[in-house]
Amino acid sequence: MALSGGPKDGAELRIHDSVDELATDLADYIAELSEVSVKERGFFAIAISGGSLISLMGKICEAPYNKTVDWAKWYIFWVDERVVAKNHADSNYKLAKDGLLSKVPVVPGHVYSINDSMSAEEAANEYEFVLRQLVKTRTVGVSESSDCPKFDLILLGMGPDGHIASLFPNHTALDEKDEWVTFITDSPKPPPERITFTLPVINSASNVAVVVTGGNKADAVHLAIDDVGPDHPLLPARMVCPTNGKLVWFLDRPAASKLEASEFAE
Repeated sequence: MALSGGPKDGAELRIHDSVDELATDLADYIAELSEVSVKERGFFAIAISGGSLISLMGKICEAPYNKTVDWAKWYIFWVDERVVAKNHADSNYKLAKDGLLSKVPVVPGHVYSINDSMSAEEAANEYEFVLRQLVKTRTVGVSESSDCPKFDLILLGMGPDGHIASLFPNHTALDEKDEWVTFITDSPKPPPERITFTLPVINSASNVAVVVTGGNKADAVHLAIDDVGPDHPLLPARMVCPTNGKLVWFLDRPAASKLEASEFAE
């Protein structure tokens, strides 16, 4: 059974008894947003991250979704990417291709991976340029309150340190306000060179989902969601707060075990 509720910032919490139950709910959620976006806009612009998120998205490739989702209308982007070759084990593109994209009939031309033959800075600049062209044609929507792209859905994981995308605690990339896509060359997790969406882009999305499983992330979930006060570090995950969109946290019980609200804790 899933518990659903909302902390003070208006986010929705969906807490599941098992990872399998979470994955089914996540597939339902993605399929529903896809259907709504295609009806309203004719497109579904989705940006995904890497890590365990891809395996947790796996049920979207299975029945009934593999037949009911309008895959031809999907436009797929990466919230962050490691600056490595596309066939490298560290590539988020390779992870998504192997785990998701090769299993469903997405249009290859609608899959926007980074240029892996460039430096991190060049790759970030080119990815932003491509994104700006797609915003002009409204394949990707535009925010009402800024010129940022408005993705229909941005899917994020979270690390035990509270990082999301390739935005790490206390990193200067968190302060970037003007660029849509920035780059880092000093990631605390290998590989060091990455490109990443900035917080203004993440927070301009219509829908943002943060998907977290495992007890090793319970402390970070607590610091990201609970009202912990100014004495605690401000985690990147806590800075995810869509301006005119909806935020949903998908958690399993171990990840939610340190949340303060008694109905959410174990």
